[in-house]
Amino acid sequence: MVRWMRAAGLLLGGLVLVGCAEGPEPAPLQVEIYRAGQQAIAKRTQARDTGAQPAPTRAFLDSLDVPVQEMIVERSNVVAYVIKHFETRDNLPGQVQVWRTTDDFAVAMRNGVLISTRGFWGDLLSSSVQVSGSEPGPSHEGEHIQMILARDNREVPFAFGCELTDLGQETIEIVERRHTTQHIRQSCEGRKGAITNDYWVDKRRGVVMQSRQWAGPNIGYLRFRRLTD
Repeated sequence: MVRWMRAAGLLLGGLVLVGCAEGPEPAPLQVEIYRAGQQAIAKRTQARDTGAQPAPTRAFLDSLDVPVQEMIVERSNVVAYVIKHFETRDNLPGQVQVWRTTDDFAVAMRNGVLISTRGFWGDLLSSSVQVSGSEPGPSHEGEHIQMILARDNREVPFAFGCELTDLGQETIEIVERRHTTQHIRQSCEGRKGAITNDYWVDKRRGVVMQSRQWAGPNIGYLRFRRLTD
C-alpha cells in the first residue's frame, strides 16, 4: 500500500511539474483570477473587525471560461483561487484533476476527493481514497491512508478507518447561485486521532460543489467551493 501511494505521489507531482514546464505562460485570465484572490485576501484582512466577507461577483465569474474553485486554508483563513490545470485517468478508479494557482500552489483531487498538495509547508504527498467510476466524492467506507511530509523530509503515514453518513439533501448557495446537493460526511478514526470530511455533492451534474477536507496535521482543513465549470 505504501509503495503504491509513493508511486501515486510521484505521478501527481509529475503532472504538476510537467504542466509547469510544458504549459504556456500564465494567461491574462489566470493572472486576473490570481490578482482577484490576492485582493480578496487584502480586503478580508482590512475588514476583519467588521466581519465583511468580500468575494468575486457572479457576473465576474460568469465571464470566465475556465473551471475555478475557491480554496480557504481554514487555520489561517487565507483565501486563494485555483484553476483546473490538468486532468487525467490512471489505473485506479476515478478521474484525477490538478488545480493550481499561478504561483504554483497546487492540489490534486480524485473525483473531488483530495489526494495531494504541493507548495504548502508539510504537504499531503499522497492519499488512498475510496472512490468508484465517475461518482463524485467518496463512494464507500474503508481504509484511508495519507502520507504527510515531515520536517525532516520523511514520509509519515496517517492511517484511518472511515465511515460514511448521508446527511440528506441540502441547498447551498455559492456566490449568488443555489445548488441542490447531497451532504455526505466521512468520519475517520485512527491511532493518531480522528478527522471529519464533508462533501456537498450535486449528483445530477456529477460534481462536488463544496467540501471541507483534512490535508494533514500541518495544513489542517481546506475548504473548497466550485465557482465555475
